[in-house]
Amino acid sequence: MRALVTGGAGFIGSNLVDALLARGDAVTVVDDLSTGRRENLDGALATGAELAELDIRDAASLAELVGRVRPEIVFHLAAQIDVRRSLVDPAFDAAVNVGGTANLLEAMRAAGSPRLVFVSTGGAIYGEGAGKQLPLDESAPIEPLSPYGQSKFAAEGYLALYERLHGITGVSLRLGNVYGPRQDPLGEAGVIAIFCGRLRSGERPIVFGDGKQTRDYIYVGDVVAAALSAAESDAAGPINIGSGIETDVLELAVQLAEIGGADEFEPEFAPPRAGEVQRIALDANRAERKLGWRAETSVAKGLRLTLDSI
Repeated sequence: MRALVTGGAGFIGSNLVDALLARGDAVTVVDDLSTGRRENLDGALATGAELAELDIRDAASLAELVGRVRPEIVFHLAAQIDVRRSLVDPAFDAAVNVGGTANLLEAMRAAGSPRLVFVSTGGAIYGEGAGKQLPLDESAPIEPLSPYGQSKFAAEGYLALYERLHGITGVSLRLGNVYGPRQDPLGEAGVIAIFCGRLRSGERPIVFGDGKQTRDYIYVGDVVAAALSAAESDAAGPINIGSGIETDVLELAVQLAEIGGADEFEPEFAPPRAGEVQRIALDANRAERKLGWRAETSVAKGLRLTLDSI
């Protein structure tokens, strides 16, 4: 199968590219390498993947590429993912996450590409989970606390629109907090990767707020499995991809210290950050019904795999 992966040099995208190649697909990667890393694709490029270095805001170049490749399945992961940057520059966030998605859908329409798996967000779309019955399912109110969450929801709407108007089928995977190998320990996103990096370098973890904020952590291998299942299914609309389990930040530090054999890994506390929710967990029952998928990797196992990769 001819597959195209936008954002394929990134953390999740490159793991997905490897899985597609392993099953024999012909893979084209689109990435502007602003946050993705070429070295994430070293193995993939050596085994036949193609990298097109372009920005999804460049509609003409994107249309030319999609028209040449004519992918049978498109996985859309390219995005502006930094919640804090979206608060500072919401227009840029929308240009990438909404405008870029519209460009991709239009390119797919022109090329006759039939199906899109869109990687969306769970927590940032639903907003604050405190005071609600967790875990949240897909019928929960959409109440984002950042332009990032709003832009992802808008992109989901464009996918639904193109299905109504042009017959492009698609599914939006609302992910929990993804972690695992290749997540940048020096980056702005991914508390587990950051904690692992600080543990390896002998530094203390920095905790924003009181550390009791919870997330639904989901291992990257499970996310890749969900994306592959979504591509092969006829499922449509939003589908949560999570474990349904809340884990707080302080517990992550405790577990990592135990796994890494660290005697000193006491948190340093810093002021809370704007736009971030305090509690969230996702009900993934629809994923099990529609995709035959559920999370297989416990946080304890995933933390060990992630720490071992750094």
